[in-house]
Amino acid sequence: MRPRSWLTMKTFARLTFLLPSLLALSNTAMADDAPLILDPSVVTGSRSANPTFDLPYSVDSISREQISDGQLGINASEALSRVPGLVVQNRQNYAQDLQISSRGFGARSAFGVRGIKLVADGIPASTPDGQGQAATFNLDTAERIEVLRGPAATLYGSNAGGVIQMFSRDGEGPPRIGAETLVGSDGLNKNHLTAEGAANGAGFVLDASRMDTDGYRDHSSARRDQTFAKLNFQPDDDSKLALIYSSLEQNGTQDPLGQTWAAYKADPRSVAPAALEYNTRKSIDHQQLGMNYERYIGDATLQVNAYTGRRSVIQYLSIPDKFASGALKPANARGGVVAFDRKFYGGSVHWLQPITSAPGDLTLITGLDYDRSQDDRQGYSNTLDGVHGVKGALGRNEIDTATSLDPFVQANWLLGDWTLQAGLRHSTMKMDVDDHFLRDGNDSGSKTYQKNTPSVSVMYAFTPDLHGYVSAGKGFETPTQAESAYSSSANGFNFALKPSVSQQYEVGLKAKLGEDTRLNAALFQITTEDELVVQQSSGGRTTYQNAGRTLRRGLELGLESQLSEQWSTHLAYTRLQATYDSDFVSGGNTTISKGNYLPGVPQTTLFAELNWKPRDWVSTALEGMYRSKVYVEDTNQQRAAPGYSVFNWRARFEQKVEHWTFHQTLRLDNLLDRQYVGSVIVGDGNGRYYEAAPGRSWYAGAGAEYQF
Repeated sequence: MRPRSWLTMKTFARLTFLLPSLLALSNTAMADDAPLILDPSVVTGSRSANPTFDLPYSVDSISREQISDGQLGINASEALSRVPGLVVQNRQNYAQDLQISSRGFGARSAFGVRGIKLVADGIPASTPDGQGQAATFNLDTAERIEVLRGPAATLYGSNAGGVIQMFSRDGEGPPRIGAETLVGSDGLNKNHLTAEGAANGAGFVLDASRMDTDGYRDHSSARRDQTFAKLNFQPDDDSKLALIYSSLEQNGTQDPLGQTWAAYKADPRSVAPAALEYNTRKSIDHQQLGMNYERYIGDATLQVNAYTGRRSVIQYLSIPDKFASGALKPANARGGVVAFDRKFYGGSVHWLQPITSAPGDLTLITGLDYDRSQDDRQGYSNTLDGVHGVKGALGRNEIDTATSLDPFVQANWLLGDWTLQAGLRHSTMKMDVDDHFLRDGNDSGSKTYQKNTPSVSVMYAFTPDLHGYVSAGKGFETPTQAESAYSSSANGFNFALKPSVSQQYEVGLKAKLGEDTRLNAALFQITTEDELVVQQSSGGRTTYQNAGRTLRRGLELGLESQLSEQWSTHLAYTRLQATYDSDFVSGGNTTISKGNYLPGVPQTTLFAELNWKPRDWVSTALEGMYRSKVYVEDTNQQRAAPGYSVFNWRARFEQKVEHWTFHQTLRLDNLLDRQYVGSVIVGDGNGRYYEAAPGRSWYAGAGAEYQF
């Protein structure tokens, strides 16, 4: 470790001393960049471009600069932490993806994202049943990310927590090519190639990257390859077309599993012994192709989206093959190794029609969304001839199909100082299981979930700089395939699970304080019936059940300010009390009392940033983040993950020399070297609830771009 550590520090020192020399080549004139954009336009929610200040609900936009400036471009957590209401945890485990929760929805997810709909360029990154993969977001190509929370999000289907939508940039301007490399702590290395621009009336964006890391914890190495291609053009004066391809490949990504409290305290880099015994790991191969078409027909607008893709996964879990007594454990044969090949496709048709005969500005929107996902799924024992961590005998073989068909209607009406948005969506999600492994019985079956989800939001402009709004809606959340995959009482799917149904209310204020400051505040209350919760989690296998009633009450506060020509600041504060509002029995014999806190949900979250840009070629910022303690299971009796505060620093430098543009990035995370639990695995039956965050970490990168 000593030679590697010495080399790392030496490399960092060289980069640090080299930067002033590079900066001397740059223009030292004062910055004349545009000030901080305090009122960006978004399409999420209204489905047409509108400034966030004029929309009667909680919606935020993260700009291209905020996504890329001094960031690594690897995980969406880099950008999403600045959004009130969101809790985004980087598990430091690329086998399990990010943990994202919105107003407490999604915190229970042991892997991937659920309770929140993920969309990239109109293509769902969530399956019809609601399981999402944030890793498919290509941050290197992002133009902006929009985050919608609250009652208005129910118009997007089975996602009670909200919507996160990423938009890639269009190819514009003279063609240019670029390359970038990034190195950092724990063996991080990322290489990135890009080409973009416009020629002959068509824009293009091409992007490819490879990321390697040894991982902060033992047995957590990963390699991620991403590619992206986009072609955008105008077939005629009244239409726009974009063709988009993207892929994600991760082979042999190691999974260190969670940690017990004792193991975490003794060594935050430690790995669960079961992870080594079973060589827990995951491989992913994901590819998708999409099309976005928009045509103006008179005053109306037609929007058509279509996509298709495939996703192959094989995952080796730590489910033991024997009971403590030494007897064989038959259930292991069903999923010690999980493998599936997924085909997915779908599309949407939306019609936006202005009603010129109505007073004010009225637009009616009708649409139909269709999504289908089909998994050819197998389960194997993870033991063969006494050797663990290998593919053994087949124990599960089935075709799992999830299909959703959702028509909706929506009205956006601006009448004087009043703004009204109302809509109704009829969601239907059908889950089919066709069992081909009949040796242990036929577990085939199907389940259909249906729900009408209305939403209404009203805003009043007290003054041009002060808007107030109220919003109400009804949402629901269906069980995902992963949550239904195992039953505590039978071999097959848990078709007994019911969807959770929520009543959501929100009241808020949006204010412009002078020309340079924007303030958003929202109070919300959400009551949920049949909340989906962890019943038992052990050895990599989790079963779920419906709880009784839950109550979420909270405050969100967002502040952005251009303090001066050189200084700007950003603040996001969330206070959330998420509790069970009725008693229920968990796992068959444990009573969970009314008033217990939902696990995985911090009560207080704070993000603050101070940015300094003294010249147009340099910017630097200090980030601070605070999160209060987090309970890890429903009884609230096990040791909660303690609250923590961390500070990060970043800087970016840029030089222009004729056709060339050079840039350098420096970043230091966890400046005070705080040891803390970065994320938790809710309800883990082995007591491995905790996932350690890295200590002080450094990153340095450099890149060049040539413009033709």
